Amino acid sequence: MKYVLVDKYNNVVSRAELGSNVGISGAQTYFKGVKQLPKDKDFDKLYKVKTEKEHKLNMEAFERKPSSHSYGIEWWKEETSNLDIERE
Repeated sequence: MKYVLVDKYNNVVSRAELGSNVGISGAQTYFKGVKQLPKDKDFDKLYKVKTEKEHKLNMEAFERKPSSHSYGIEWWKEETSNLDIERE
């Protein structure tokens, strides 16, 4: 299975293909060994380990425009002209 090490800005720092039985915790152990940081807390503050598939799905969802933008619908502009407010 393919794993990626991403920084806090979601940039891929490193990739590794590890056995399917390793899992996320095994991939974390691998990347911690590669980075050789003195404390686990330092690693957790700087990096996150994900499967490559999960990372791609997250990036696609992040880059996708909201559905309201795809049709040019701006309901907040349309509703301001037809407000149902009683006037005295």
